[in-house]
Amino acid sequence: MSSDAGSFDDLLHEDRRFPPPAEFVAQAAVDAEDLHRRASEDREAYWASWAEELDWFEPWETVLEWDPPFAQWFVGGKLNVAHNCLDRHLRGSRRDKTAILWEGEPGDTRSFTYSELHKEVSAFANALRGLGVGKGDRVTIYLPMIPEAAVAMLACARIGAIHSVVFGGFSPESLADRNNDAEAKVLITADGGWRRGKVVPLKANADKAMERSPTVESVVVVRRGGELSQQVDARMKSGRDLWYHHLVEEARPECPAEVMDAEDILYILYTSGTTGKPKGVVHTTGGYLTQAYATTRAVFDLQEDDVYWCTADVGWVTGHSYIVYGPLANGATVLMYEGAPDHPDRGRFWELCQNYGVSIFYTAPTAIRAFMRWGDQWPERYDLSSLRLLGTVGEPINPEAWMWYREVVGGERCPIVDTWWQTETGAMMITPLPGHTETKPGSATRPFPGIDATILDEDGDETSSGYLAVTSPWPSMLRTVWGDEERFRATYWSKWDDVYFPGDGAKRDEDDYLWILGRVDDVLNVAGHRIGTMEVESALVEHPATAEAAVVGKKHDIKGEAIAAFVTLKEGRQGTDDLMQELRDFVGSKIGSIAKPEMVVFTADLPKTRSGKIMRRLLKDIAEGRTVGDTTTLADPAVVQRLQAQHEEKG
Repeated sequence: MSSDAGSFDDLLHEDRRFPPPAEFVAQAAVDAEDLHRRASEDREAYWASWAEELDWFEPWETVLEWDPPFAQWFVGGKLNVAHNCLDRHLRGSRRDKTAILWEGEPGDTRSFTYSELHKEVSAFANALRGLGVGKGDRVTIYLPMIPEAAVAMLACARIGAIHSVVFGGFSPESLADRNNDAEAKVLITADGGWRRGKVVPLKANADKAMERSPTVESVVVVRRGGELSQQVDARMKSGRDLWYHHLVEEARPECPAEVMDAEDILYILYTSGTTGKPKGVVHTTGGYLTQAYATTRAVFDLQEDDVYWCTADVGWVTGHSYIVYGPLANGATVLMYEGAPDHPDRGRFWELCQNYGVSIFYTAPTAIRAFMRWGDQWPERYDLSSLRLLGTVGEPINPEAWMWYREVVGGERCPIVDTWWQTETGAMMITPLPGHTETKPGSATRPFPGIDATILDEDGDETSSGYLAVTSPWPSMLRTVWGDEERFRATYWSKWDDVYFPGDGAKRDEDDYLWILGRVDDVLNVAGHRIGTMEVESALVEHPATAEAAVVGKKHDIKGEAIAAFVTLKEGRQGTDDLMQELRDFVGSKIGSIAKPEMVVFTADLPKTRSGKIMRRLLKDIAEGRTVGDTTTLADPAVVQRLQAQHEEKG
């Protein structure tokens, strides 16, 4: 049976359900039923009620002005993001509450109370002003996961400068491209950072980028400290380069917060495209902070004594919304960690959870599948009893990875919030509410109250299986692509009239739950059946030998496309011909013979971007024997070379 264009074959069924624990229901941070009711009765009034929990210098006149595809939220309102993340907490007991707990990969530690963080941010904001940075100027931030990354973001927000954070793993070429597109005035970097026991040479990379970054006038360098400062020669260039610690020491620790319009730009964040000009996603002030604040509070069930850890890097949108702006606006205690999860051993994350009493843990499915592959013994070595809520972000999570996370990390007591959102959406869009929603492994469940997300077909009609769509504006939505309004329209708003297309396929089940099936660019068309990659990958991961899997289509003379599977096995398992056949049969038994992989390749690693997303485009090149495309955005380009050699050897 073939499928209509714009729909997907419904292959994988999930019957396991987990109601919220009674204690979550009893002490939930929000009344979820009330949120849903108010959002359905008057969506604009509902979002205004969240915004009213923030500090505004001047009230807004209009909640929403919508001229598709351009939205303005809280029109006429004036506020400052750094004021909302810091100053407003200084009036009461949060003044001396820990805002940031930080641990470096070598084990060095620092912490900041809200009062201390306020002084540091204010001093650096004054230092930036002293370098000629003012409202609307762009500042590039290229730092490791150290407290100064958050300080730099908040200092920019304090004076109305627009920040562009570039992940510290990006190359000098990528950094220069982003400097030039934003026309950055100042670059903030560090002498280096630690990753798996090795120094990431950030200053050296920044120096190379500066060779073709003509708009950058000053480079501020953070001294990472410890052993690293003895190992790295920062090679400061006179007249251009300045030490961060000197600037802060010499600056006043009081800096009035700039009065910002709700629609003034807060930041640009470049998405990690593989070709062409970087795409700068623009987020503004009032609407963005409102939704980041609301979702942090409601989705994480944030309580005053929580220790919250999001394992993302600040270079990604998850780090912006759920390490810095959302949690600090809520007055949370945030853990930041500099290094890798497997250094010095594979128990590092669990050791941190134990040592800091982490209660909320938010990470990516890629990381969870790596933890699964390494084995239960690592989390079982540590006391994880402080954990009360687990979260997942970045891509759809396979049901078996979800179950492992629940059972081994969460001890079968922690609800899981599986969140769907994007750089472009700014904040969570589809997610359970842990004190209210019955969860199903692998489903992001339902839209957050106040979000209108549904599934449409090619013609824009509602369907149970097709394209994910957002049918009305939301506060934290991107406003445009920096310097390229036409690209903004064409990329996100051209599929249907006045409807946002995020690029994902999805299905809706009998309980009205949404299941994200992966990027529509990755849809397989096997003998007329449109199959989402996520369902085949989930079936493979359900096999006890499999830790992670990625599937792509390869040309087939009869079927049009056949399925090629790249499989990473759990520790101790060997990739044999017998196991290959067993996996093919297993997929057939789980979701039907049409989805059986024609080709199975066992691999130690999969090609991933530095944010952990699997690069299926490269796997498709390998499967079809083509020249492999651009690998510059990969975390480890050598993975592709090994896979190519392996594939050619098998012939």
